[in-house]
Amino acid sequence: MGLYQDPYSDFGRLSMELWRACRLVVDTGIHAKKWTREKAIAYYKDNTPNTERDCVRMVERRIVMASQATAYKVGMLKILELRAKAKAALGERFDIRDYHDVVLRGGAIPLTVLEQMVDEYIEEKKG
Repeated sequence: MGLYQDPYSDFGRLSMELWRACRLVVDTGIHAKKWTREKAIAYYKDNTPNTERDCVRMVERRIVMASQATAYKVGMLKILELRAKAKAALGERFDIRDYHDVVLRGGAIPLTVLEQMVDEYIEEKKG
């Protein structure tokens, strides 16, 4: 959206992207590679600017919520893909506020249903 003027002002967003990337690694490490709690905490501490307390909480969350981080990222990527699709189809008629309304309107829904809703939004805006 062009809100960040330089890398320093973008630090918060970049830190959260790094945090989310580490969640994917730790989720896989714990559940597929059988990492210990301590190894997962160390991974967060070594790869993020967050406090040790934050790292411990995230590892404990990953332990009890297998694949939640992966599901979150898959959903995020789909929402971005659908936004690009809507922008390409609508051009100047695309309005990010309308798109957000479509995405949020249904609450927690399957991604296939969300895609149908976005397709309907595109057709409605075209018509």
